Amino acid sequence: MQINRTRRLRVNKGIRNLVRENRLHIDDLIYPIFIQEGKGIEKEITSMPGIKRFSIDKLKRELDEVVELGINALLLFGIPLNKDEEGSESWNDEGVIQKGIRYIKENYPSLYIITDVCFCEYTSHGHCGVIFNEDVDNEKTLINIEKQVISHAKAGADMVAPSGMMDGTVAVIRKALDENGYGSLPIMGYTVKYCSSYYGPFRDAVDSAPTFGDRKKYQMDPANRLEGLIEAEYETLEGADILMVKPALSFLDIIRDLRNTSNKPIACYNVSGEYSMIKAAAEKGWINGEEVMMESLLSMKRAGANIIITYFAKEVAKILKNK
Repeated sequence: MQINRTRRLRVNKGIRNLVRENRLHIDDLIYPIFIQEGKGIEKEITSMPGIKRFSIDKLKRELDEVVELGINALLLFGIPLNKDEEGSESWNDEGVIQKGIRYIKENYPSLYIITDVCFCEYTSHGHCGVIFNEDVDNEKTLINIEKQVISHAKAGADMVAPSGMMDGTVAVIRKALDENGYGSLPIMGYTVKYCSSYYGPFRDAVDSAPTFGDRKKYQMDPANRLEGLIEAEYETLEGADILMVKPALSFLDIIRDLRNTSNKPIACYNVSGEYSMIKAAAEKGWINGEEVMMESLLSMKRAGANIIITYFAKEVAKILKNK
């Protein structure tokens, strides 16, 4: 007689649904949107099929669909017309992101707006801060991060997400927000952000490829695991409200590490390369794109993520709405 037979709980859909341990929900998802300065812009990003850059005057149809699908949270990235050595457009109160925040808040008040706080989209050299001796100067960059984050807060952002991997960023932002009357604004740290080759299509999206060198001096080495726990400890002490792992799919072990060691909400970023690989393979007919998409995102939930930033958000929301 066989007493232990695990297949009893797999025999049909009814029992599988009852014992399912992890589920995707629309509320788990954050949808990134690229806002380009100018007018009349609605342009698909070649390396990211289905994802576009929008000027503010062309955002309406996209945001109408987002609201209709029940997606509640957006992560905004800006592409300015003018770039300089320091990325000063990033703290211009009349800059592309600041105008975008105000437009969305005025016309779509139900949407929760998170802003990317970084400089690579805004600098002429494509690096994440002020350059000194062909490296990013940590302390000078922190001064500019303060300016940027306060400008975003003044425009009406609901949350800020610093992505540049400068040491001490979260502490500087927390202090700046608290001292300027934005003490209730949360911070989602890009806590464990690897120097990954999976970011390639994103650099097409925001024109942020470095004009020299790479980002290995400030983003993490993909070979390292324990270093991620150190980063998480530091950002927790500095006041991060949410801890993020980026990329997601190749770093599921790191998501689990953070889940096992922290009581904070854990986010992960299903990045552009992960998105584009599935899209390309599906287009070739090599995989079922929809099934692989859902399986990939579910693996992030299973690893321990509460929140998933993903370019698949609209597609997932359509599937979940029709279930």
